[in-house]
Amino acid sequence: MSNVLPRLRMNLDFMPSPVEDRPGLLIRDPFQYSEATLIVPPPLVPVLEYYDGERSETDLRSALFEITGDLQVGEILHHLTDTLRTAGFLEDEIYQAMRADREREFAQSPHREPAHSGTAYPDDEPGLRAMMREYLDGEPPQRDGLIGIAAPHVSPEGGWRCYRAAYGGLSRDYADRTFVILGTSHYGQPERFGLTRKSWITPWGEARPDLTLIDELQAKAGPAVAMEDYCIAIEHSIEFQVIFLQHLFGPNVKILPILCGAYARSVYQGGMPEDDEGVKRFLGTLGEIGAREAHKLFWVLGVDMAHMGRRYGDPFQAEAERGEMADVMDRDRKRIGSIADGDAAGFWNQVRERHDDLKWCGSSPFYTFLKAMPQARGALTRYEQWNIDPVSVVSFAGMRFTG
Repeated sequence: MSNVLPRLRMNLDFMPSPVEDRPGLLIRDPFQYSEATLIVPPPLVPVLEYYDGERSETDLRSALFEITGDLQVGEILHHLTDTLRTAGFLEDEIYQAMRADREREFAQSPHREPAHSGTAYPDDEPGLRAMMREYLDGEPPQRDGLIGIAAPHVSPEGGWRCYRAAYGGLSRDYADRTFVILGTSHYGQPERFGLTRKSWITPWGEARPDLTLIDELQAKAGPAVAMEDYCIAIEHSIEFQVIFLQHLFGPNVKILPILCGAYARSVYQGGMPEDDEGVKRFLGTLGEIGAREAHKLFWVLGVDMAHMGRRYGDPFQAEAERGEMADVMDRDRKRIGSIADGDAAGFWNQVRERHDDLKWCGSSPFYTFLKAMPQARGALTRYEQWNIDPVSVVSFAGMRFTG
């Protein structure tokens, strides 16, 4: 009896190869347990489904024979399996060891090291300063009375106009606040909130965690808290906000970073997010902190909106502001209107429609903010749609809140 093939990890990123002379399926590890990136050539893409933990090498050998017409397919079989295994892309002991090493490394480090410097933004201070000046300088000063902003978490290169619409001209009077950063948890568990007591390192320096408030959330908010959440080590939705805040207010800004997991139970099963007891306790505790510390806090939401097109599983090719995306713009703006009005229930009812077919990855941070700060009222400062690739679009916005 031949060996059963291990299961291919389903928490990987799969996308068409962007390399013109190397077509196929690109596979990479968003959790960064593995640094490998593979491009599987088109003829072999269909056989990846045989790595399901149930089918055998014999099954795969037969499939390869059908593709190649060559009985001597053993070399292809073993090369494919060994490549996936060495990369850490199969659910086996190699992957488990990689995962344990990375999570142990993060847990033992006193700092949260930058995960996206050198790729999404410059990894040196002069380069980062030049980028920030290009994106933010020249914006007129904003009036006082703000309690928070919403900015994208798309790459600064793609979303800089909306980053500018959110951050541009913020008064230095906010420098002494604790910045409560609500970021989308792209990889964390639903109905969970990721926290860390680590300082955040960037090319600017070291942002300080507000340990008092972090400890209060951990103590009072119950099982919904994921303390020292490994997802924090790789997540960009908070990291990008930190570099903008440090540019404006200095490297030693004080932050309360919170990764907000999806409210999936509500989206797919009905009801409101706080019907989950853990979510209810967390939102209640965060609301108590928001009311008590009102003038000591400034809220920053790292949020994108709709994700449409082929990359995101839609059957159509998405083009910004055209075709299907014109309707998406209307629906986005309706949701933004409910957020601006402080209408948490109205906003969430729209999210639940069609199980959030717009795929707003910022819906949970927005809802968390609206529940924690029910007096907040917002204003849209800029809305955009951006083709992240030729057939896929992400929408995002800049917003400012008073209250």
